[in-house]
Amino acid sequence: MEVFLREYKISSNQDLISVDRVCELLKQSYWADKRSREKIEASIKNSVGIGIYDKAKMIGFARIVTDHATMYWLCDVIIDEAYRGNGLGKKLIECITGMEELKGMFGILATRDAHGLYEKYGFKREPEKYMRRDAD
Repeated sequence: MEVFLREYKISSNQDLISVDRVCELLKQSYWADKRSREKIEASIKNSVGIGIYDKAKMIGFARIVTDHATMYWLCDVIIDEAYRGNGLGKKLIECITGMEELKGMFGILATRDAHGLYEKYGFKREPEKYMRRDAD
């Protein structure tokens, strides 16, 4: 996938993803600010990464973890703080939810903010349906 929003490129080309830049972006998050580089690198390798680029600089990122048959998990959605408020997050979620390879699957995500954004693209709050087990 390659989509443009003004001068910004949204791409699923895995060769464009910079592990170092994803680490920098995730340091801005509440959920992965302490995640090790090794874990980030492994998570990118084992999922579908989507990047947003301002020329060659990665300014946004999201990962999709999927079984390629029934479900996908949308995670690590992040836009560089300096680029927020430009519609990039909306366009990123629009592109992901429109991906042909995800058609016919249900999607899940976990977030404590931006519920309104995700609801615009068909996600619904399900507070009583999910359980979680923390890592050892």
